[in-house]
Amino acid sequence: TMTGQLLDSLRPTFPGALETDPATRAVYGYDNSRREAMPDAVVFPSTHEQVVSLVRACRAHQTPLVARGRGTNTTGASVPVEGGIVASFERMNRILAIDPANRLAVVEPGALNADLQAALRPHGLFWPPDPTSAPYCTIGGNLACNAGGPRAVKYGATRDNVLALRAVAGTGEDFRCGTPTTKGAAGYDLTRLLIGSEGTLAVVTEATLKLTPLPRATRTLRATYTNIEAAAAAVARIMAQPSTPSALEFLDSESLRLARARGGDAVPDAGALLLIEADGDENALGAAVDAISTAARGEGLIALTGASTADDVAALWAARRALSPALRTLSPKKINEDVVVPVSRIPALVAAMRDLSQRYALPIVCFGHAGNGNVHVNLLPRDEAELARAEECLREVFAVVIRLDGTLSGEHGIGLAKRDFMALAVDASALALMRRVKSAFDPDGILNPGKLLPPP
Repeated sequence: TMTGQLLDSLRPTFPGALETDPATRAVYGYDNSRREAMPDAVVFPSTHEQVVSLVRACRAHQTPLVARGRGTNTTGASVPVEGGIVASFERMNRILAIDPANRLAVVEPGALNADLQAALRPHGLFWPPDPTSAPYCTIGGNLACNAGGPRAVKYGATRDNVLALRAVAGTGEDFRCGTPTTKGAAGYDLTRLLIGSEGTLAVVTEATLKLTPLPRATRTLRATYTNIEAAAAAVARIMAQPSTPSALEFLDSESLRLARARGGDAVPDAGALLLIEADGDENALGAAVDAISTAARGEGLIALTGASTADDVAALWAARRALSPALRTLSPKKINEDVVVPVSRIPALVAAMRDLSQRYALPIVCFGHAGNGNVHVNLLPRDEAELARAEECLREVFAVVIRLDGTLSGEHGIGLAKRDFMALAVDASALALMRRVKSAFDPDGILNPGKLLPPP
């Protein structure tokens, strides 16, 4: 078979790094979307040259190739739905350089986010993307999905924190794009184009990352409100004043109820909660906290308290991070959408979700990165009937988001889960241009086929 010939041609390039046994193939065939498919083989590249050979061989044999980090994405983006080869980058995980003078690091795609942060800490630096999965997700995966996290509100998501890439297009051509400088105006921005492209255009083999000095001090506040509308109004006020918080998370009453069940009395009983973090220089931080506190106060505020000890802060964040796992125990088939709307539209979004929850008789929980308008809308079907209603409800969730000038995803990406809704979010001409960009990079459609772009 074609695959047999391909594997024979690859064996000399990947000694001890090519697996075809069913158990290994199964392990690399699923991700955190709970979808799965069997690849024909798994390879473990450790050099750029191996990746070039791999892409060229897959193109010559017209075989799908799916690049994979650690499979923490929730959209099915790394599931090999058309079989072929999965390239797992876990062995290509070195931090090649840390350059404090120029505030950059050069890393291979298999490096874990948390391992990079640990290596940067002694230099007083960090890389801003901080997804919940940071301890076990890769930089390559962060690039693929344009990952974010709580601190994106101040420091930007992945796309705002990458300077340059080395990659191999689906044609087998290898190229570099971007520069090691924070300014650069030489032609099309291929770096930003590749970030968020979910491995459909090129396979990244090296990334030059833009680093940020670690803040000298951090203060955490907790504000509780009688209802979600009051909290959303406070978010709009906080984001309208000049001291941008380094995190602005919100939890609705249902999330608080669930977090209380997990985190106990550390979690208050309220209509909504904002978890607010400010960071910066000790001397300037007091003024920033005052300004943010003033904006947080307003109609519907129950209490505004500062976390006084490191333990308090840890407890607050632990409750926030425990939410996703708590929701999955409640509903193993939970549907977690990370939609985005303009900050001023958060109250309208939350009100609409409450209506949908009643109309479909389905629990819906909202929490997320309020400062970006990035709301994790969780539909929680508990049985087959509710699951069927949830599928219907999801269409309406997206319709509401688009009506509010929002978009389908802030940081999880599109993958398979949201592919068929892309036409709602992107106009037909833009989608046609995206398809043409795809065919320029990957004329034979071998890179991560079936993802991101809906079939024409």
